[in-house]
Amino acid sequence: MGEAPAFFVDDLQKGFPNGFDLKSKGSATATVIGNKAYLIGGADDESTLSIGVQIFDQTRGELVHPIVLGTIPKPCKGHSVLLLSEDQILIIKRGSTLDDCIWFLEVDTQYVREQRKILGTEVVAWSKGVRGYAGKPVVISGPSGVGKGTLISMLMEEFPSMFGFSVSHTTRAPRGMEKDGVHYHFAERSAMEKDIKDGKFLEFASVHGNLYGTSVEAVEVVADAGKRCILDIDVQGARSVRASSLEAIFIFVCPPSMEELEKRLRARGTETEEQILKRLRNAQAEIEQGQLSGIFDHILYNDNLEDCYESLKKLLGLDGNVIASPKSSIKGVDLPMDLSLSKIDQKVIINCGNPELKTASKNLIVMDLSSLKGGAPGRTRGLDFYAIDSFSDCLNGFNQLR
Repeated sequence: MGEAPAFFVDDLQKGFPNGFDLKSKGSATATVIGNKAYLIGGADDESTLSIGVQIFDQTRGELVHPIVLGTIPKPCKGHSVLLLSEDQILIIKRGSTLDDCIWFLEVDTQYVREQRKILGTEVVAWSKGVRGYAGKPVVISGPSGVGKGTLISMLMEEFPSMFGFSVSHTTRAPRGMEKDGVHYHFAERSAMEKDIKDGKFLEFASVHGNLYGTSVEAVEVVADAGKRCILDIDVQGARSVRASSLEAIFIFVCPPSMEELEKRLRARGTETEEQILKRLRNAQAEIEQGQLSGIFDHILYNDNLEDCYESLKKLLGLDGNVIASPKSSIKGVDLPMDLSLSKIDQKVIINCGNPELKTASKNLIVMDLSSLKGGAPGRTRGLDFYAIDSFSDCLNGFNQLR
């Protein structure tokens, strides 16, 4: 922390409105919420601006450098801000496409409050705005030999465009033909430990001296491709995911009996007697946790593979009633440098024409916020965009324009 630069102090003392753009400095915007001003912007480059975050505490007269969580937006040519609520600020990157221009800075959401309490300091968190929806990730757990791998393979084979796996992180070195970002994200231990501490991992474990884990970003990347992410993890990993911010469906697969599970393990012929006995001991503990811990939403008994698979599809809404995600009416549009923002109810109007021309038409894009879901440290999903001819259309009922 330190004393705020004079130009920020002067502007704050003048009581500038929320979202006031410090055009004289060309690199920062300031948004006031209560007794705090959130300063968004960074040092000038020849062509781009970084999007850093600082907080000016008017009560103490100090500039605070918060811990910034989530995926930080890449530098851009400029940005505009709009206060959505006391919890959230909308940032639009000028000169960007609609696929990368919408970002949310969370300043007092439940996630931010939790992290602030854990870390004992000021915290803000970035969340990228994404159009449309993605089905909830699916966490599938069960003891070794129960057949969950086979069930997942059947699901992937029947619905190849609907499901995908996240790429896990590990601190071990690549083996043979393994490729970074394909088989694993190979990470330095210090970097992965920091990301775990910053809440960027849903679950992690130490195996033979190396860290393995599933990051929030890895799951979100699958959803960005329009697919539901499947997480095949053990009960302990599922417990960690359940305690995280990820909204998922948790399914535990049980064998019909321990005798049947032992029969299946021996039939595989891939383990020694010692390994089989160890797997059976672990399976007994996992089954007890899976049935009694309250982690899982659903428990499936794999007595008959086909019947179990049909039950799995029904749980996931794949019993003949698959609904496609909504499509935006606007595709890859580049937003100009010169734009203005306004808000009516749950709609944000982006004026891509001259901000001084109130009668500007055919340059207005409406961003619908009414169906937003998710948030930091991942994505804010459910955005939709459509064009309108004039501001009068906004007042005549948005729902008729869809």
